[in-house]
Amino acid sequence: QVHLVESGGGLVQPGGSLRLSCAASVGIFSDYHMGWFRRTPGKRRELVAAISIGGSTTYEDFVKGRFTISRDNAKKTVYLQMNSLKPEDTAIYYCNGDRSLRSVLEGDVSFGSWGQGTQVTVSS
Repeated sequence: QVHLVESGGGLVQPGGSLRLSCAASVGIFSDYHMGWFRRTPGKRRELVAAISIGGSTTYEDFVKGRFTISRDNAKKTVYLQMNSLKPEDTAIYYCNGDRSLRSVLEGDVSFGSWGQGTQVTVSS
């Protein structure tokens, strides 16, 4: 079973930056479209950004122009560069993927089991 391990979260002031990483333990990473998701208390997990096998990217409106998703297939890792952070970005961030890009966009993923996530807190 594929395990996904997220890292890079922390406490940052509004306007600051963080770079999240998500490494897959095994699996043919390059065969999967990947996404970053987040969840805040009382809300369902939501898609933040997705990257296809070919490198095409999709962003939710609330992060467009501020966040950048990328991937390194050799390292089996997907990244999320987060700039101009806002307090409403505070959440636990997770990654996961699927062979279907549509499934990633819909949050119905099956690449690996959901990890612990990494906490991002934006506060002054």
